[in-house]
Amino acid sequence: MHGTDRVLDALHKVKWEIDGSLTFRRSCAHGICGSDAMRINGRNRLACKTLLKDLDTSKPVIVEPIKGLPVEKDLIVDMEPFFQSYREVMPFLVANTPAPTAERLQSPEERQRFDDTTKCILCAACTSSCPVFWTDGQYFGPAAIVNAHRFIFDSRDDAGDMRLEVLNDKEGVWRCRTTFNCTDACPRGIEVTKAIQEVKTAVITRSL
Repeated sequence: MHGTDRVLDALHKVKWEIDGSLTFRRSCAHGICGSDAMRINGRNRLACKTLLKDLDTSKPVIVEPIKGLPVEKDLIVDMEPFFQSYREVMPFLVANTPAPTAERLQSPEERQRFDDTTKCILCAACTSSCPVFWTDGQYFGPAAIVNAHRFIFDSRDDAGDMRLEVLNDKEGVWRCRTTFNCTDACPRGIEVTKAIQEVKTAVITRSL
């Protein structure tokens, strides 16, 4: 793979010069869109952020689709189950007050409360690294819980209790086994396991 720096470059070389039928997702190629999550040497990573120099290229680099989601072709999986869970946690601001004439104000401290979970790019690397998700396709998964966290702890939002009710399901936060696979897999460095634990605590205490 002379002249390539990243796994994504190597995949491009294969597709453009060797086998045009190779199929994978990618878009921005800068670790922002999250499109090219895949298993590289047994670990979930973004192909555009994984440098070949950091891998042992004296051996074959094994590239596989992420686990727990139906494979459609080559490295592409059906993301609909992942996004269905995402939609169910209502990943948007819900305000019961009339629309303001200016922005809804928030202190730096209030914003900091959920800053970490705003970083999610919906790549599914965390969810598809979870052993519970592999064996239980009904589990909401880490990414959905992270995105619920982002709004549960937003001082401007009024639907925290509704989200907590959704996640207090048998396939919600209580299915997490705290293996830390999700935190290790996150390409954005989100403390996913910590966020899940905070949502568990909120379910119990309703102290938002």
